[in-house]
Amino acid sequence: MKRLIFTCIMLSGFLLGSVNAQNINNNNKKTEAMKFELPKLPYATNALEPVIGQQTIELHYGKHLQTYITNLNNLIQGTKFESSDLETIVKESDGAIFNNAGQTLNHNIYFLSFSPNGGGAPKGKLADAINAEWGSFENFKKEFQTAGTAVFGSGWVWLAKDNAGKLQITKEPNAGNPITKGLTPLLGFDVWEHAYYLDYQNRRADHLAELWKIIDWNAVEARY
Repeated sequence: MKRLIFTCIMLSGFLLGSVNAQNINNNNKKTEAMKFELPKLPYATNALEPVIGQQTIELHYGKHLQTYITNLNNLIQGTKFESSDLETIVKESDGAIFNNAGQTLNHNIYFLSFSPNGGGAPKGKLADAINAEWGSFENFKKEFQTAGTAVFGSGWVWLAKDNAGKLQITKEPNAGNPITKGLTPLLGFDVWEHAYYLDYQNRRADHLAELWKIIDWNAVEARY
């Protein structure tokens, strides 16, 4: 009888240990799974007025971007991207995962490129690279705005660099990002209508011209 009781105790302990081990493994898997979150804005939602209105920020950031992030977290569950970083997902995915990952990355860069104390011109190595490519900052701005205005339908216009630090302007449709072309995105202007319609109606060119007043060049230069 004692031997039987001892055997039962040992078996119970073994089974409990196995369950605990399985729980630990499951918890580890949950910990390893990537969960993307809405980035915290370094400014109040009304701080970019009148360039970008408070209602636009609340809808664009609080609703549109949050929806992309929520969709992305749901879509990658059980896929090879479940534990991947955002840049990897954008580079390697397609379809709905790419659309939501691309828009998450795009908007993260976009909203973190602004400051109520922004504006002016870039400095240092980024300024030198812009002058080398376009002759002056003013020439660069004109070309960037022209490219952004010319994007057909919804999309983005980007300032990006290659591995050698050479700059270029790229036009990307929908959720496109120059990272898919082996480039590093530095600054992106959103030309989807929801980014400007409440403030500028259909005047995309006016919207693009005003954005220079709130660019945080310290943030952009850090990406360079």
